Amino acid sequence: MKVKKLKTLLIKIFKKHGLKDNHAIISSNALINAELVGAYGHGLSRLKMYCDRISKKVINPKPKIKIKKISQSISHINANDSIGFVAADIGIKVAIKNAKKTGVGLVAIKNSGHYGLSGYYAEQAVKKNLITMIYTNAPPAVAPHGSLKSLFGTNPICFGTPTGSNIPFILDTSISMINRGKIRVAARNNQKIPEGVALDKFGNQTTNAKKALEGVQLPIAGYRGSGLAWMVDILSGVLTGGNHAGKVKDPFDDFTGPQNIGHLFITFKANIFQKNFNQRIKENIRTIKKLPKIKGVKEILYPGQNKFMRFKENSKKEINVPNIIKKDIELLLK
Repeated sequence: MKVKKLKTLLIKIFKKHGLKDNHAIISSNALINAELVGAYGHGLSRLKMYCDRISKKVINPKPKIKIKKISQSISHINANDSIGFVAADIGIKVAIKNAKKTGVGLVAIKNSGHYGLSGYYAEQAVKKNLITMIYTNAPPAVAPHGSLKSLFGTNPICFGTPTGSNIPFILDTSISMINRGKIRVAARNNQKIPEGVALDKFGNQTTNAKKALEGVQLPIAGYRGSGLAWMVDILSGVLTGGNHAGKVKDPFDDFTGPQNIGHLFITFKANIFQKNFNQRIKENIRTIKKLPKIKGVKEILYPGQNKFMRFKENSKKEINVPNIIKKDIELLLK
């Protein structure tokens, strides 16, 4: 399906579910971006979930979002249970504005929901010549080290920096071996997941996606990954006023109330300490790319390069919409 046609349909669906025009556009753009960069677990596969949550009144389609200015650099946002895309869009724009004014922007958000890809917001800051760090928590999926019960989310860690070129350095990674969106897509399509990424509810290794969703996802690097998940839970949950310690509701299965996810956006000018930052980052990347390569590797890529190339290539083509998603779209348009 052509991007323009798909965007028109998505905007129509979101507006039909009560979102204001600009909020429908923001949400549609975020979903389409996920498809274009190949992050299908954060794209159209989640459309029905967002609409279901709006219909069941656990996402507020017409939120009264309040921005509390703590200082010239720091702001605290109460998203009033808005769809996460809108809360995050406001959050990163305020963080950028604060950083442009003072050198540093720090924005905390509470009462939000799932906002898609952290890297999508990081790119906005990087394009303004800012370095950024972004944190958000998520529903229980990963067990703290030593526990059989899941409590931490896949809690992504995101870092972005200008590179002196048009391809930004964006590290956007969950602390789990595989992100939950991929497992959900696999479960919906009756596909297996890789070995070593999840346990079933009895603590046994599983490649069955449905059993993985009922069980526990494994963190990267063992106890280190668990520690990173805990760090993100503190930064995006405890600090911001959002839910934490396993209290974030699963967006697909738990409609008992809003998620109250917390987000933290940190932005600062790339040249805040060294005026020749662009020259130094180019030297840094050039040095690493010149290192000897292992067999089969043509180029050492920095985080964000692959995604940029996928976006560029996919933008020339139509977006593949699986039949199961087409049925969702038809249903949501009725």
